[in-house]
Amino acid sequence: MPPHAAERAALVRCPRTWLRTPYHHRGRVKGAGADCAMLLAKVYAEADLVPVLAIPHYPPDWHLHRDAERYLGVLLDHVVEIAGPPTPVDIALWRFGRCFSHGAIVVDWPVVLHA
Repeated sequence: MPPHAAERAALVRCPRTWLRTPYHHRGRVKGAGADCAMLLAKVYAEADLVPVLAIPHYPPDWHLHRDAERYLGVLLDHVVEIAGPPTPVDIALWRFGRCFSHGAIVVDWPVVLHA
């Protein structure tokens, strides 16, 4: 059995329950609104892979004005960076503006779930 197979199996069901949740900055309510950071935090907490995270305040345009890797910094406290093709329930990151500022959950690469 591949490493973390049980965790991946549990997690693969959670993201789909967030489909059609609209974007809302700092939102983390399924069906009502979420942004990409809160979506990741909630989905992984729902799967009992991380505790419910207290994510510090961030303005909607923080990534346009600063080089600090705030998004990546929070993620690296809870995940492990891997090389290779993405597999289901991996996190894919994008750089918008000056730093990494958008994330998604891989459903079946290249299909991702994001806010």
